[in-house]
Amino acid sequence: MSFWDRFLEEMRSLGETLVEWAILIIIALAVLVVGRWLLQWLRKGVEKFLALPWLNPLWDRSGVAKALEPTTQTPASILASILYAYLMVMLWLVIVRILRITTIEVLLTRLLAWIPIVLLAGAVVLIAAAIANWTADLVQPFAADKGVGWLTVAVRVGIILFGALFALDLLRIQFAEDLVKIVTFAAGAAFAIAFGIGGIDTAKQWWAKYASPGANKTGGGAPSAPQGHTPAGQSDNS
Repeated sequence: MSFWDRFLEEMRSLGETLVEWAILIIIALAVLVVGRWLLQWLRKGVEKFLALPWLNPLWDRSGVAKALEPTTQTPASILASILYAYLMVMLWLVIVRILRITTIEVLLTRLLAWIPIVLLAGAVVLIAAAIANWTADLVQPFAADKGVGWLTVAVRVGIILFGALFALDLLRIQFAEDLVKIVTFAAGAAFAIAFGIGGIDTAKQWWAKYASPGANKTGGGAPSAPQGHTPAGQSDNS
């Protein structure tokens, strides 16, 4: 084959490659434009759904709505934006596959596999915060009646802490499981020291003061004799 023939063959191959890439780029741009329009429409629908009144107690209980009060954002808009970002990554994955860019496709695939776990961990923390606030409100009358205001704080912090540790475990963060064991052991050791060194009497006094509904606030004492009863060894004329 002569030089001219080889040159023409290379130019023909280059032209075919350019035409193929041009077609792929046009298809990718069309998918990007249409997909982005659909995702924006879906984002608005999801935001309206999450802003329904029956979901407001969840945002209020979790404390998210209160934290966002100084800003222009709402829980519905933030969650809708997160969903929109996730779906945009999926859209870019489709575009990359159309363009046959293998390296970026592998990276986006790994990112898509990791994002749902992060969202699930965030949902766990959100639900734990809502449960913690609800439980603290439930315990608050008992704590106020017994004079143990710290109990509501302990309940709230404890539930949120275990929710956060569970979320970290979902993310496969290695120290989370060990941290759960440490917190559990520390709580058990605290009660063991408080009631073990102090003795059984300390536990009884604590239970009588804070838990027994019929106990008096002074810690009890020997019950007084009923009226009309004469102790043994004494006469009625004394």
